[in-house]
Order: sequence, then C-alpha cells, then structure tokens
Amino acid sequence: MPGRRTIGVDMGGTKLLAGAVDAGLGVHHRAQRSVAGLDQAALLEVAVDAVDEARDSADGVVAAVGFGIPCLMDQRTGTAVIAVNLPLAGMAFADVMAERLGLPVFVDNDANLAALAEHRAGAAAGTSDAVVLTIGTGIGGGLILRGDLYRGSIGSGAELGHMVIDVNGPRCQGNCPNRGCLEALASGTALAREARRIAAERPDSGLGRAAAEGLELAGPAVTELAHDGDPAALEVIELIGTRLGVGVASLVNIFNPQVVVIGGGVMAAGDLLLEPARRIVAERVLPPSRDVVRIEAAHFGVEAGMIGAAALAFDGLAMRGEGLA
Repeated sequence: MPGRRTIGVDMGGTKLLAGAVDAGLGVHHRAQRSVAGLDQAALLEVAVDAVDEARDSADGVVAAVGFGIPCLMDQRTGTAVIAVNLPLAGMAFADVMAERLGLPVFVDNDANLAALAEHRAGAAAGTSDAVVLTIGTGIGGGLILRGDLYRGSIGSGAELGHMVIDVNGPRCQGNCPNRGCLEALASGTALAREARRIAAERPDSGLGRAAAEGLELAGPAVTELAHDGDPAALEVIELIGTRLGVGVASLVNIFNPQVVVIGGGVMAAGDLLLEPARRIVAERVLPPSRDVVRIEAAHFGVEAGMIGAAALAFDGLAMRGEGLA
C-alpha cells in the first residue's frame, strides 16, 4: 500500500511547479502552470488547480501541502509580506490556502526550501554550512548554518539576490527598491536583457540572427546557442557567470561555506555559467575559505524548491505528531 504523500509547490516568477512527493523525496506526479502576468486572485486559483491535479494523481493519501513562494515572510504571523516578482503582499498565505485546499498547509520562502532539499539529500548533503542560490526570473537565496536552515529574526533573512554588487548599477526589478542587486545583474531576466543588447551590437552572430527572426532571447534560446558555440551567446553566459562569481565571492568571504549550490532554470547553461563564477571566486576570495569551498550545480535542478516544499510539509506534520504512517 502506498505511503502518505505531501504536495510540494514551488512558485516562481513565471512558472509554478507542483509535485506529489513521498517521504523518501521521490516524486510521483508533476503539474506545471504558467503564472506570468497573473493578478493575486488568478495566481491563487492556478495554485489550487495544480495542487488538485497532483493530489488526484498522487497514488497515495495526501496529508499536507508545502508552498515555497518568492516572498519575504514574517514567520511570527505566517504572513507573506511582499514578493518582488509576484502579486503577493500582506497575506496570511498558509491560512488562505489551507481553507481552499482542505489540507494542512506549510509555507516558507522558495529558496529556503531549495536549500532544505539540497541539504537533506542533494548537493549540500553532509555539510554543516552551505549557501544555495536559485537563478530564474530573480535570484533567491538560502543558507544552511551549523546544520540548520537560517531564516533570520522573523523569517525574512537570506535574501541573497538583493545584495548589491554595483553601487551605481541598474534598478532592481519588481518591488525591490534597490539598485545594483545581484538579481538585477545575474538573473535570468538580466541574461535576457544582455542577450538583446549583444544581439543588437552583433547582428551577424547567431544571437543576432535569432533576434532578427523574432526568437525570444530568454535563457533557453541563449543557452542552446551557447552550447552550439555561438560566440555572442557565449559572451552573454560568460558575463552573467562573472557577475554571479562576484556575488558568490562575497558570500564565501562572509559565511565560509563548504559548498555553494547554484540552481534554477539558468543552470541549464551548466559549466558555461559555473566556470566563470569559479574563476572569480578563486581570484577574489580570501584563504582559507577560498581553498575549501566547492561551487556545484543543484542536485535536484529546477525541482529543488518543489521537493523542499514537500519536505517542509512532512516536517510540519512530524511537529504535529502525525508521523508518516
């Protein structure tokens, strides 16, 4: 007889991924939805629909739902305070979704949950101190410090994508009031912006021809061209990887982690992105932190947040004394 499942939901800036997950973190069904351009009411409806699909196909009793949302949280009240790239603000998110779904709901920042998954069974397994960055529409951050997930004093900590790497840099996106954030310069959004700029400067390149043909110069297209060897696309990935390395170097100097795990959709570029980042870290980080840190791709890839959300739900049930039976 199948054991109990939880549903993990990862809300990104443009996509939502839900999955039915067992206690060993195996995924039994996935449901994906677009959330680009939705208002708050429509976003919640899409989330409910995806959870219902995963629950109907779960092959086991679903006991709870975990949500990872790209939002600053106030864990004292369970309130989603503000999201940079989604229409969520001032909402008791867990209570609202529990009422709609008729199941216990647990919620945390999406990158925190990616860090939870990678520490529990992924690229950060066996470490005591790790930094996790998720690179998609924006850049999320999660910290494992002395073996525990670090959330800050009220649950809004580890917004690593909003560390400043250029004091005179561009305005950050969405609801962030800052300038020159890592997110503004090294996210998937930044990659697309740089791709459009370089395509315009080099119209005879593969990137330039793709732009002229009307292809959307987002991460997947740029990454494919880079893997095919187009110099302009490679230049874009190199630039984003270098900027990422500047941010990672500061994080390594501050936290002295054993590993920095990079996940999210932009990691489809693989070592084309990671090698420039590793080079910058080797050049800029103080010893001995420089000599012990590893820069690795997320083991769970783009599913890290979803799997971590499911793990959060299992943890929440255990704290209530409900176990796995």
